[in-house]
Amino acid sequence: MGNIVAIVGRPNVGKSTLFNRLTESRQAIVDEYSGVTRDRIYGQCTWNGITFSVVDTGGYVTRPEDVFEDEIRKQVHLAIEEADVILFVTDVEAGITDLDEAVARILRKTDKKVLAVVNKVDNNERLYDANEFFKLGLGDIFPISSINGSGTGDLLDRVTENLEKPSEEEEEEIPTFSVVGRPNAGKSTLINTLLGEERQIVTPVSGTTRDMVPIRFNKFGYDFRLIDTAGIRKKTKVSEDLEFYSVMRAIRAIERSDVAFLLIDATRGMEAQDVNIFRLIQKNKKGIVLVVNKWDLVEKDHQTMKVYTETIREKIMPFQDLPIVFVSAKEQQRVLKMLDTGLEVYRNRQKKIPTSRLNEVMLQAIEEYPPPSVKGKYVKIKYVTQLPVKTPVFAFFCNLPQYVKDPYRRYLENRLRENFNFHGVPIDIFFRKK
Repeated sequence: MGNIVAIVGRPNVGKSTLFNRLTESRQAIVDEYSGVTRDRIYGQCTWNGITFSVVDTGGYVTRPEDVFEDEIRKQVHLAIEEADVILFVTDVEAGITDLDEAVARILRKTDKKVLAVVNKVDNNERLYDANEFFKLGLGDIFPISSINGSGTGDLLDRVTENLEKPSEEEEEEIPTFSVVGRPNAGKSTLINTLLGEERQIVTPVSGTTRDMVPIRFNKFGYDFRLIDTAGIRKKTKVSEDLEFYSVMRAIRAIERSDVAFLLIDATRGMEAQDVNIFRLIQKNKKGIVLVVNKWDLVEKDHQTMKVYTETIREKIMPFQDLPIVFVSAKEQQRVLKMLDTGLEVYRNRQKKIPTSRLNEVMLQAIEEYPPPSVKGKYVKIKYVTQLPVKTPVFAFFCNLPQYVKDPYRRYLENRLRENFNFHGVPIDIFFRKK
């Protein structure tokens, strides 16, 4: 698990539209002006039974005025370093531009799989024009129209052929934890504290795939795998790439873990990028422990922790039922408490509630507060069951599933959380027709 597909190319070729098409979302802000994709963009796509992350590098233009050469070159190098498959998007209307040539030159040197995607091919004449793009020297071309979706099936078939298949053999059932967070939140220090050794920080060979090999942690009575994402980067990396780079690393680590420790820097508080990573863990349905590191550097009185906790909870609304642990990796304070909390969250995520008990509790809660009527119609929920999947997912069977709205879904989620401990774990609720 943990495949990443990166979309690269110059502005205005339709990268965001392709991203939306693949992830079936409207996450990217698509606009006619170049460089308008401002959102930090990652989503997921499942095709042929393989789920992978899609990253739209267009969202990482830091300075629009030199958006062209430098920025795109940077995005391409990042994609080469971090992605498993690279989609290089060009535009049939514009033909091959100098910038396309420049990008193709870089991509021809990599041994990563690169697919040349020619966008805006929505009629036969354009299909003929697309043949010009064979000149880029990147092998087959994939003519598509990301607006209407034509050609994207063939493209996805080829993408998934080049990704790691989910492994069949079951690894030993022990928890896998990852430590994620922004650069400088103290991940290296924390991991060194846990492992009791200085880990290698800089890789000797540039562009080598640094696969995150989980480290077996077996001491103090704990036994788990730890994915080390700490500061593995070349010293030459410039600071502005770090955000993007750390997000790519976080995606991979989160996907491979059961519980993610999201590390935030106590001296800076929970910033927008922390919230982004938090949402990513949530979206991946992983257990979450929020770890406030460098707590030793904060001036405190009896209210500090309470106020700090409330501020964090406000920023991560509506998901509130999760642990927040205050640690100092450097001073080795409360690090074992963090591990205990991680194990508790891991157990909560594995939890299976017997159907009889689930119905006894939840049908009572539904009786006390039935779903509000919609257009004079009443929703009757008859039965609830937990689905046999890895994370907590509940199906409520009823007569009119389409009429159950979000506030009521939240009501049911809160009752589930009150009665059965799912602290730190995202829950999914579905309504099905009986």
